[in-house]
Amino acid sequence: MTSSDTSIKTLCFHCGDNIVTEPLIVDDKLFCCAGCKGVYQILAQNNLCSYYNYNSSPGEKKSYTEQHLEYLNEPGIFSKLVDYTDEKRTLITFYIPAIHCSSCLWLLEHLHKIHPAVAHSRVDFLKKQVEITFDHHELPLKSLVEILISIGYEPLISLQDIVKDKSNAVNRELILKIAVSGFCMGNVMLFSFPEYLGLSSLEHQFQTLFGWLNLAFASVATFYCSRDFFVSAWGSLKNKVINLDTPLALIVAVLFMRSAYEIISGAGPGFSDTLTGLVFLLLMGRWVKQRTYNHISFNRDYRSYFPVAVTLLNEEGIEVPVPINDLEIGARILVRNNEIVPADSILMKGTGCFDFSFVTGESQPQSKVLGEIIYAGGRQIGEAIELEVVKPVSQSYLTRLWNNEAFKRSDQSKIKNFNDTIAQYFSLAVIAIALVSAGFWWYMGDTSKGWDAFSSVLIVACPCVLALSTPLTLSTVLGIFDRNDFYLKNTDVVEQLARIDTVVFDKTGTISCPETNNLTFSGELTLFEGSLVSSVARNSSHPLSRQITKWLDGKDYLKADSYREIPGKGISAFFDRHEVLMGSRSFVSPQALSLSNASTVHVRIDGQYKGYFKINQKWRTSLKDLIVSLKVQYRLHVISGDHSDEKKDLMEVFPEYVPMLFNQSPQDKLEYVQKLQVDQNVVMMLGDGLNDAGALRQSDLGVAVTDNINNFTPGSDAILKGSAMGKLPQFISQAKSAVLIIKCSFMIATIYNLIGVFFAVQGRLYPLTAAILMPMSTITIIILTNLANRYFAKKYRLR
Repeated sequence: MTSSDTSIKTLCFHCGDNIVTEPLIVDDKLFCCAGCKGVYQILAQNNLCSYYNYNSSPGEKKSYTEQHLEYLNEPGIFSKLVDYTDEKRTLITFYIPAIHCSSCLWLLEHLHKIHPAVAHSRVDFLKKQVEITFDHHELPLKSLVEILISIGYEPLISLQDIVKDKSNAVNRELILKIAVSGFCMGNVMLFSFPEYLGLSSLEHQFQTLFGWLNLAFASVATFYCSRDFFVSAWGSLKNKVINLDTPLALIVAVLFMRSAYEIISGAGPGFSDTLTGLVFLLLMGRWVKQRTYNHISFNRDYRSYFPVAVTLLNEEGIEVPVPINDLEIGARILVRNNEIVPADSILMKGTGCFDFSFVTGESQPQSKVLGEIIYAGGRQIGEAIELEVVKPVSQSYLTRLWNNEAFKRSDQSKIKNFNDTIAQYFSLAVIAIALVSAGFWWYMGDTSKGWDAFSSVLIVACPCVLALSTPLTLSTVLGIFDRNDFYLKNTDVVEQLARIDTVVFDKTGTISCPETNNLTFSGELTLFEGSLVSSVARNSSHPLSRQITKWLDGKDYLKADSYREIPGKGISAFFDRHEVLMGSRSFVSPQALSLSNASTVHVRIDGQYKGYFKINQKWRTSLKDLIVSLKVQYRLHVISGDHSDEKKDLMEVFPEYVPMLFNQSPQDKLEYVQKLQVDQNVVMMLGDGLNDAGALRQSDLGVAVTDNINNFTPGSDAILKGSAMGKLPQFISQAKSAVLIIKCSFMIATIYNLIGVFFAVQGRLYPLTAAILMPMSTITIIILTNLANRYFAKKYRLR
């Protein structure tokens, strides 16, 4: 008897399960099995026992099973599983179902302490994913998986879209719980029917039988259907935080205990009907919210795509720009200097030198040779290269790269912070009001009203609607912007867009339209020299270089022996001992004169100055209307790397008081933005993503303007298609309207809660009625935010 009692009360130090056999002891700690003991020993050997400080018994029960992981050493399978690999470093993303608490997050982000070959690991807690960067020479993939298994975090490995499949599994589980809770509710209502009609006193034995049956159904609803509420609430309380599920778990627990007491003691029929109805409606509300979020996530990952075009080489070798979402496996594409590789490809022609900081965070360029695979996200540095696509374009993967933590700012959305804060304190206030109202009525001697007041307050004042309004509103705005060729990195950027008060424009490629520029050449070029210049310009993704390539109309391009492009200055290249320089006058030939009022690109071949291209830049057709709209509310600035010859033309578009700076280097642009921010301006910078990368990242909101070119920068917060630039005032107005919608949603939710609480504290609101009103309020907010966003989108002519 004593031994049995002891074993029942003894918990495993690692997983927290009851130890029902002889415990295993290590360091005065008890373990239920060899698996849990082994995990603890691994953590202890690597000084990782802080894992247990975040949660008591955080581990999953670990049992040793025979693993067959040899397939992970197969090159074909390895290449399909990894996100990126090179001569030394590999990046892979695992789905790990065992992730469930802050201890999991801490341990998985400290894998480098278990094995030094792990360079970095980052956990996405909500998706239960861990992204690991490791040295595959020192730690093969098979060994990495074995380490994860040994510490209790076995990854679910599949060559299919694991996250999507698992998401569907989660949805199926939720639907199953809804079905079970609905079944329980229906039967409880049926068995309670005599009670509703006042007939139960006729057959006392049936009253008792039905009471016990109702308690059985209530137990299923409590311990199976409501399990997620209790797990979430308990996890938050262990971390000394009250989340949105805490009051819900509390009311379910209290209803069950009260029902069990009344039925077991024979004091009454209990509240099984209220309990099962509440659980059913809560789960339905969660399903509605999850469906809404899944729709948003689907739109964001698979419908939206970056407004960039890829240069496709057709069968005749002619360059044709195509949208990135039309790229197919086997397509031959041209990637110029500073362009991003949009899909996993094989290098077919040219010398590849790639910056994979977009993927790995490492800025050291990597050289690639013909036949090597080039992973999506790499940025070509050097001459133009030809690639053959071997994997489909994954827009969700590019979106994840764009959202890489390395490129995020430390500042957070004020609305988001306000939402999180008010939700937490709102839960505390709701619990306090429920306890006070229950205490008042119990003090007055009316325990029935006290019970109804306590239950109804907890249910009707649930803060779920407060937490839903902000992400739902902002995500809807993202969808509206996507449809109008304005692509924002995440929902935080919407709120930032509403706050800007200063707009800084770059000139070339931003307010000028490369497709309508007039170009002439002052000087003389032989046919061979024209071919050299065309070949040099073809390698560059700069708007002026693209215009020169088009103007020269070169057919047979020469391969550069060396190629170098200096942002803000120009290009240097060698072709079989022929040196070609193109760019600014100071870079090519300081003694050269250009008597033009336009942008110029000077040319020097083999040390001899050949002349200059004169580009008469044309402004975007919507520019004048754009400036007229913006100048009323915003401070405008123009900064350019070109000379000031075109200032007179710009003065016809911009008001005379607008500051205009010329001959600005990329560093000058960055420092200018910094100066504006020091003066307490909230700055939006619009640039072409090339020479403006530093200024875009420094600004409060960096917008990369693009015209059929794959040149977006990870430092930008948004990508705007050049043809949609005239809609910028509408975008800002829509963002401000979104903030207004959020505030109105908070107000409506607050009014709803105040009215509900007013009746609830008086004991005049039955708990089941409150349970019906709660999901109705959630649906109301979803409909309200959607209709309001659509109304404003129609008002601002955003389709």
